[in-house]
Amino acid sequence: MDDTSTLIDVKEYPDTEVQKNRVLTLEEWREKWVDGKIGFHQEQGHQLLKKHLDTFLKGENVLRVFFPLCGKAVEMKWFADRGHCVVGVEISELGIREFFTEQNLSYSEEPIMEIPGAKVFKSSSGNISLYCCNLFDLPRVNIGKFDRIWDRGALVAVNPGDRKCYTDIMLSLTRKGFRYLLAVLSYDPTKHPAQTVEERRNGWP
Repeated sequence: MDDTSTLIDVKEYPDTEVQKNRVLTLEEWREKWVDGKIGFHQEQGHQLLKKHLDTFLKGENVLRVFFPLCGKAVEMKWFADRGHCVVGVEISELGIREFFTEQNLSYSEEPIMEIPGAKVFKSSSGNISLYCCNLFDLPRVNIGKFDRIWDRGALVAVNPGDRKCYTDIMLSLTRKGFRYLLAVLSYDPTKHPAQTVEERRNGWP
């Protein structure tokens, strides 16, 4: 990350083997959306993004902004309304469809030829594209480089054993002079053994 990156919402605890071994499958993530167990979603958007938004955007126009594990984050609409180009990736098709429905945005969908079974959903305005696929398959598609990355809990949600690969993918998507805003929580599962990945992503406790 460059020296303009901002790290927010951080709590440090020992990285134990217990934490490293806690994993969640893609199917379990899909089930969370189906069951409505999405406590990590913030209907009003992330307050710390609001606080740092001017610093994050640096007064620049027509930026390309990437949302890893985007869900139905309302912040995507914030950036699109400011004239920026938004790209997200999310494993849950339901989450993506809910985003467009709740934001009253018309959209189209088409298959991603490079990734069997995957789709991309595009707003009619053309400045929001959400890829429904495994984030780790995304490098097979040329989605270009980005000026900004807003990572609200994605690094936390990724299984610990995959975080190095995740980081490599994120860095491969950045342009020179990029800004990366990261909200992250690290916890000690020996003190909070019942905590779920969903709760970690939501900033619990």
